[in-house]
Amino acid sequence: MNSSTTDHLIRYSKIILMAYISFFGLMVMFSNFTDYAANYEYVGHVLSMDTTRENSNLSYRAITSPILHHRIYWVIITLEVISTTFCLLGTFHLYQNINASSEVFHEAKKFAIIGLLVAIFIYYVVLQVIGIEWFNMDESLTWNAKDWARNIVDFIVPVLIYVAIRIER
Repeated sequence: MNSSTTDHLIRYSKIILMAYISFFGLMVMFSNFTDYAANYEYVGHVLSMDTTRENSNLSYRAITSPILHHRIYWVIITLEVISTTFCLLGTFHLYQNINASSEVFHEAKKFAIIGLLVAIFIYYVVLQVIGIEWFNMDESLTWNAKDWARNIVDFIVPVLIYVAIRIER
């Protein structure tokens, strides 16, 4: 394949976008491991619902156990590690198959797609659906990651579509 073709640029763009998301995942992991206490504090406040508007109808949803806060935070960290690992593997497999046939290149997308789906689960389902809808995170003036999570999802979803779609020849 001629390296100056549009098809080749499309393939490289998919690899580069996956590298961006992999880099983001590495930064999130680094932050969670090196600043565990600050990120744990965020999770604890959201789960405890202690900075949201007083609403006795919803207070039964709060999780106030520090043990559960740690366990839930570790589930989130584990999902972030899984997502980042799959995104890194996906980036590597795409790069490894940059000059392969369109069928082989398309099949090399598997790990990237899995990593992106796990990332959407973290930032959409966990933070936006559960964090906002169940724990009312959006009502907290201090511990609110609604916009941050939405911005991540707004980037990841189009990348998932772009990477998954079979436009390369």
